Amino acid sequence: MWLSFLRPGDLFLIFLALFGTALSFPILWLGGAGDRLVIRQEGAIFLEVDLQTPREISVPGPLGETRVVVEKGRARVAADPGPRQYCVRQGWLSRAGEVAICAPNRVSLVITGKDAPYDSLNY
Repeated sequence: MWLSFLRPGDLFLIFLALFGTALSFPILWLGGAGDRLVIRQEGAIFLEVDLQTPREISVPGPLGETRVVVEKGRARVAADPGPRQYCVRQGWLSRAGEVAICAPNRVSLVITGKDAPYDSLNY
């Protein structure tokens, strides 16, 4: 019933708004591809690795070891002794600026690259 109130100009504006929104997603919402992984333990840099070399890294923490997996162009926390597993559920990180923080074990992962969406991150 409400469609009968729409005029051709209204339909054109709706189409233009949807098109503009769809066009803005790839431009505004995606950071650049990451090239390095920075692993911090207790706030200090534990290790910095290239994302192009596959490897598994064990990071010691107060609760135990956090296991980090690096594959070509991406990284993730595979296992963590923390109770809620938020950093494990974060999944694969591949874009510059993406972060996984295992707060109870004081371990964090940050993907760095040329096109990060912000300058720094504090926690």
